[in-house]
Amino acid sequence: MGPCPGAALQRILGGMTNSPSGTDQPSTPATEVLETNECWELLRGVSVGRLAVVVDDHPDIFPVNYKVDHGTMVFRTGEGTKLHAALSDAPVAIEADGVNAETGVAWSVVVKGQASAVKLAQDVLDTVGLLLFPWEAGQKDQFIRITPTTVTGRRFTVTPPVTWWTPLDGAPTARSE
Repeated sequence: MGPCPGAALQRILGGMTNSPSGTDQPSTPATEVLETNECWELLRGVSVGRLAVVVDDHPDIFPVNYKVDHGTMVFRTGEGTKLHAALSDAPVAIEADGVNAETGVAWSVVVKGQASAVKLAQDVLDTVGLLLFPWEAGQKDQFIRITPTTVTGRRFTVTPPVTWWTPLDGAPTARSE
């Protein structure tokens, strides 16, 4: 006898549980809150994040290449909006994430803190030694260090798209969309 067709459908739908009311509800895997040391380990495994800053009283986000350096994060940039916003008195945040395509497990880490320019000669030499190479061409001679006030992260299983699909997902859209 082959596998139960209901079991196959259950695997396709990402797992269903029978609720007390008798209706099928999608099972929800728990989100794991990560310890700080695990957050830093994950951040070391990728090199691109998104820097959130305040620009003229509104939030803005910039992709940055970064390196972890002794409990801080360092990125390179040139003159412009990102540099000036990062060095303002407002705190900044940087977020990085990843997903394992084989297991469907994703993670996200957010570092919040204050950004400052790396100025001391020895600090600049040490920072150059991080081999921090921006993806975008241009003069990127400013090294910026984010000293964290908080480091938070979470790990979770990516929900299969069929969980959120509705009949309206295939509906025609307006031209402006």
